[in-house]
Amino acid sequence: MSKILILNASPVKGSSTGIMLAEMARGIKEDPVRKWEEEVISLNDYTYRPCQSCGFSPEPDYCIFHDDLYPVYQKVLDCDIILFGTPIYFDTVSSQAKLFIDRCNCLRPPDFKQEGGSHFKNIIAKKRLGAMVLVCGQREQWECARKVIAGWFKWVWVENLGQVVFAHDSWKTGPVREDLSKLAEAFSLGQLISRRLS
Repeated sequence: MSKILILNASPVKGSSTGIMLAEMARGIKEDPVRKWEEEVISLNDYTYRPCQSCGFSPEPDYCIFHDDLYPVYQKVLDCDIILFGTPIYFDTVSSQAKLFIDRCNCLRPPDFKQEGGSHFKNIIAKKRLGAMVLVCGQREQWECARKVIAGWFKWVWVENLGQVVFAHDSWKTGPVREDLSKLAEAFSLGQLISRRLS
């Protein structure tokens, strides 16, 4: 059973972010041979503290905080594919996304026994595949958000296979529903991910 983990960092139910993530997952699951298990984590539904830069390795725990986010760490490590989606606020990821990303710092905990420079332990057993969804206004800049998520992918050992960007000027919820070409783009990226997993 292959596992897809969808991380939705939009605070809006029925948002274009969530719609495109679902469409990307649908493209992945079109593979008739492989069996799929999918889980959606809507980060806005979770209550968790921001990283406190505690300065020590929490092992064998993932983090010193055992809040709503704690069970998500194992899901990140166990999945085969991670799809991460966020709206763009002030040219970067949402606060929900940033809090989550910062709290994943100790998925590569510091190794203070090594001398010189920064050294981190690798507790991640396997490389995963990933892609991202970015949603912004017509005049928004999304490259900063892309770099943030790409950096997180690298940190947690996920091969980044690309992104789908939806720029719009609508005030309606989920306007991507009316953009068939953008939905097709998300679906096609999902198919690409599925082929790479095979």
